[in-house]
Amino acid sequence: MKKALSLLLVGAMTLSLAACGSNSDDSAATDSTTAEESTTTEASDSEGSGEAVFRIGGIGPTTGSAAVYGTAVERGAQIAVDEINAAGGINGYQIEFNFQDDENDAERSVNAYNTLKDWGMQILMGTVTSTPCVAVVENTHEDNMFQITPSGTAVECIQYPNAYRMCFSDPNQGTESAKYIGENGLASTVAVIYDSSDVYSTGIYEAFAEEAANQGIEIVNVAAFTADNNTDFSVQVQQARDAGAELLFMPFYYTEASLVLAECNSQGYEPIFFGCDGMDGILAVENFDTALAEDLMYLAPFVATSEDEQVQSFVTAYQEAYDEVPNQFAADAYDSIYVIKAALEGAGATPDMSVSDLCDAMTAAMADVTYSGVTGKDITWGEDGEPNKAPLVLQIKDGVAVEL
Repeated sequence: MKKALSLLLVGAMTLSLAACGSNSDDSAATDSTTAEESTTTEASDSEGSGEAVFRIGGIGPTTGSAAVYGTAVERGAQIAVDEINAAGGINGYQIEFNFQDDENDAERSVNAYNTLKDWGMQILMGTVTSTPCVAVVENTHEDNMFQITPSGTAVECIQYPNAYRMCFSDPNQGTESAKYIGENGLASTVAVIYDSSDVYSTGIYEAFAEEAANQGIEIVNVAAFTADNNTDFSVQVQQARDAGAELLFMPFYYTEASLVLAECNSQGYEPIFFGCDGMDGILAVENFDTALAEDLMYLAPFVATSEDEQVQSFVTAYQEAYDEVPNQFAADAYDSIYVIKAALEGAGATPDMSVSDLCDAMTAAMADVTYSGVTGKDITWGEDGEPNKAPLVLQIKDGVAVEL
């Protein structure tokens, strides 16, 4: 019988800030990590205290070009940890949270996982991005450690029974995008630009193309780029324009999307722009004219302007702690910690259980979890680890993402 969770959200405690992860000379590190100082030091200080705690690890990029994602995940998770600890913990036990930087690199992510194991991690919330997550899930599977990724969208991220997902999968996003475009009559001719070197982008594109045929959508041009060639989009944009595409589908991340929008403006091409959850963050791109993103639509599980009481409590706590509005990555991480709490409570788990026993107990408990949080209501999980929840479609209006 499914157990509905009623979450009592308390005000976020003052967040102690601690270094998390490896150093980098990338300029994004300065912008993204100055406020992240709670996790590793706090955990280390309490080691050896003899007090039983649940140790939850996290992995994601807090430096490098994808730092905005990992930083948001770390922050959102930390708010949830602080709220839960302030409310008495999980089954009477406090949480220690330790987040490690992987710079969006699979090898570094595995190294981060080993660092967290040495620290005593019992449960993993991560990784943040798909390629590192696919690498790390091999380790959690071998160790039989419970894992939930807040934002790893590749199907392979949760290919084993120990792994779950908080966000939508790549195929789900592609299918839902095509359905929304078709069912709302947004366009009959579509051009696609995608990153053929990225499993996230490729997976979404392939599912989109399959569903587009069912929706009577004609894909008039498909153009690819790779991680080694992602700064000049003049050819791809010209091809879409010459093909007469009414809508440009962009299943990739906001950094490249900002360049595509700028190139479209340069060429005088004004299609409807539609993307997926990787677009969340485009309004914060440095030196980007945000007016170019006006009317951009994209799928997302979270909208900070929602009047929902849980959402506003989270947004307020996040703004007070970090002086910025949380994005969907922060929201997915926040919910992920609460889902871990739900599984631990459902399992009647205690910190003295082995990693493998915890995983088995939590996996069994997940079959009965029904969770309502900031990224969806009445969310359940199947045996495949996929969440059952409805996507939102957001549109940028007057420089703010609003729900359609």
